[in-house]
Amino acid sequence: MEGDTTVRRIKPFGTQQYVAQDNNGAQDRCENNGYNGEPKRKPEVNLYLLREGLAASLVSVFILVLWALVHLSLQQLVIGKPTGEFNAVRARQHLEQITSAGPRPVGSQENEVLTVGYLLKQIEDIQVETAAGPHQLSIDIQRPTGTFSIDFLGGFTSFYDHITNIAVRLEPKGGAQHLMLANCHFDTVANSPGASDDAVSCAVMLEVLHSLANQSTPLNHGVIFLFNGAEENVLQASHGFITQHPWAKQVRAFINLEAAGVGGKEVVFQTGPENPWLVQAYVHAAKHPFASVVGQEVFQSGVIPSDTDFRIFRDFGNIPGIDLAFIENGFIYHTKYDTANRILTDSIQRAGDNILAVLKYLAMSEKLADSSEYRHGNMVFFDLLGVIVVAYPARVGTILNYMVATATFLYLAKKASMPGHGGGRYVRDLACATGVALLSWFVTLLSVLIVALLVTLLGRSMFWYNHFYASVCLYGAAATGKMILIHTLAKNLYYGGVRLVELGDLYFDVSLLLWCCSLVWLTQHGLCSAYAPMLMVAFPLATRLLLAKEFKHRGASAKYCMLYLLGLALPYVHFMFLIWVVFEIFTPIMGRSGTEIPPEVVLASLVTLATIFLSSFFLHFIYLVRSTKRIMAGLGFVFTIMFLLVSCGLFFPYSGDLDSPRPKRVFLQHTTRTFHNLQGEVESRDSGLWINSFDYTGMQHITPHIPEINETVRTRCREDRPFCGYPWFLPVKFLSRKNWYLPAPEVSPSSPVEFSLLSKEETSWGTIKMTFSVKGPSHMSLYLMPHRGASLSTWSFGDGTPRFDLSGEYFIFYSHGLDAPTWTFWFEIQPPADPDPSGPEGIVSVAISSHYFFGKDQRTARLEEMLHRFPTWAFPSSWVSTYDMYRY
Repeated sequence: MEGDTTVRRIKPFGTQQYVAQDNNGAQDRCENNGYNGEPKRKPEVNLYLLREGLAASLVSVFILVLWALVHLSLQQLVIGKPTGEFNAVRARQHLEQITSAGPRPVGSQENEVLTVGYLLKQIEDIQVETAAGPHQLSIDIQRPTGTFSIDFLGGFTSFYDHITNIAVRLEPKGGAQHLMLANCHFDTVANSPGASDDAVSCAVMLEVLHSLANQSTPLNHGVIFLFNGAEENVLQASHGFITQHPWAKQVRAFINLEAAGVGGKEVVFQTGPENPWLVQAYVHAAKHPFASVVGQEVFQSGVIPSDTDFRIFRDFGNIPGIDLAFIENGFIYHTKYDTANRILTDSIQRAGDNILAVLKYLAMSEKLADSSEYRHGNMVFFDLLGVIVVAYPARVGTILNYMVATATFLYLAKKASMPGHGGGRYVRDLACATGVALLSWFVTLLSVLIVALLVTLLGRSMFWYNHFYASVCLYGAAATGKMILIHTLAKNLYYGGVRLVELGDLYFDVSLLLWCCSLVWLTQHGLCSAYAPMLMVAFPLATRLLLAKEFKHRGASAKYCMLYLLGLALPYVHFMFLIWVVFEIFTPIMGRSGTEIPPEVVLASLVTLATIFLSSFFLHFIYLVRSTKRIMAGLGFVFTIMFLLVSCGLFFPYSGDLDSPRPKRVFLQHTTRTFHNLQGEVESRDSGLWINSFDYTGMQHITPHIPEINETVRTRCREDRPFCGYPWFLPVKFLSRKNWYLPAPEVSPSSPVEFSLLSKEETSWGTIKMTFSVKGPSHMSLYLMPHRGASLSTWSFGDGTPRFDLSGEYFIFYSHGLDAPTWTFWFEIQPPADPDPSGPEGIVSVAISSHYFFGKDQRTARLEEMLHRFPTWAFPSSWVSTYDMYRY
């Protein structure tokens, strides 16, 4: 510590200079900023300032210790010894058996026969084993057909036919009027064994079913275990169950088990809508709680390009629920690396303990019988390092938030009214300091984004994908250094003669004010996430009040600094956990968010915002340190070295390391495209390998390995063809505009698409009705593009009203299970009053694409040859497809 012993000569307001004398008699001439405008001399005081090295060490150790605590809590999967009610070893055996079938797309033998057969065998064994007990178990295999529209990925319409659901009803032998629903899905995307998404959840549900069925005490209510076989087809099976199954009418609430990563802890990231009793049930019953209302509000904002069956049960079933998902290691989500061996048995144990306890609690709860009575209101909920969950009603949170905000404003008002702060000087100084802080944040963000732009222009984008902490060293060092620089300049140039202790005090108030403003804003907008800034206001304010005398009499003493950091520990460790969640979700997402979103901008912004938030209450320390030269020199050195290493390409984005893979995702379709004119004649036809990169780097790192995939074969969108004339499986062309088309031999699947116009007639109300039939593989996409001036008026999909016009086009996603009949559909179109002579012929373009995700039609010799040329760090998901377009 450094002593700052001063004798201040006080002058009335308006006096510009005072003399400060230290212990050695040295004098400094300084400006008086109005804090000390009392017309009498103050006694000598002895105040301490921080040494530069000590300040840096204290903050660094504080952050590192809390970050270590966060990671330690994440590794602690199971707290205490298992009770034995849930057998994780048996659940793992189910997981390994399910995944041994390999990828399980809808319509495949692996999904519709092998997996269904295994699940039925296990369920029937449980049925026989528990027949003499107090419960009865009913099994129903549902093969629903239906259609609906959903505002996901820009919005599209879905049609499914003969997909598979296995519904198991467990209830007391006397029957049950009210049911809980537990849902998992056993299907997968093509080319992934889907251990975490979502075989492990089905394995957990089998074991939970076994445990509940063997209970000697009968449940008060029934439980439906839904093993759905078509979730990856954008939530089709859950829609089929909740809208068509006779048991669905008795469902009062649900638990949905999902995955956005592989293993780790399952987190509650959605609840409701409303129905706070569900959150209370989870808080009361879960043995290893892990939940955050922040995750719920972020997910429901739509910034994460994903969705779950929660939406279907909520929107089409009008029932409340709890959504849980594994979120760790999303780098291998939906890849070949999502295997059973990557999921720890402890991860299965904690999920099973939680699901079993919560289901048992709800199935015994009186609230389930009349859930509508308890439906109103939301809950604020969050856990503290996975040890306990804090939950309280949102209305209580609102009161608490406003109480904390009021206390903060009273604290600031009291300071403004103190002697020596007259004439509004404190308010002006506070406003000025707030402006400096906001300016420092803006300049910092702008500076870091410039660095991110340079990294992108150098072709080193996504270097952090496989080296996360390199981004912290580069962008974090830049952000921290820039903020310290701005505040150091303000301290030395703008606040030239003001005592550092007074500035430290002022900038603590600035941090408090800014967090308080965010607290009020979030609360006024009804966001439960306002609890986070409430913690960031309440604890620092209480700490400051408790340490006021220590700071006043001794300044930044060792005791003050240690106690100050201790007071920040709880809100900071929780905020650092939220930061971990953000990076754990968004870093992998950047590897599958398409070619249009610049990932450097996203990650650099996130790192900068995290730095700003974490540094907010350390602005206090910047002004309590005599010098920051060595700190800035150190940060500048780290930044310079990291920028040079990144520029040299030392950090490669991807990895094929089997222990920690970071694969580059590429979609590869061997396709044949056929275009027909208005007369039904083939206008043109071609075949090729259509290649989509699902991250920003495109083919930059692939071209050195496969030279023919280069910029010369980049595709261009043909606006006169539905969806640019390419076989999009989902309507995501807005995410991936950079595509490559490499000429290849024609494909000839054994089950080609049969597409025909059955009828075309003019209605009495002036529209033209067209009816079509299609027979093809289990996955097809239909594109409708009315020509300029024409418009769809009605169709046979969804509720009959054409929805989600995607820039003049409509997307219909189709899938079927086994033994599905020919798909027949119709639409009515209003012809244009004045046809566009420069546009395509006719009034509408109709295109159908087929996708062969499994079996002998999935591969061709040319496709296999190309796949073998991809580097080990790439994951090319491949299949055969066709695209046929017609004009009418």
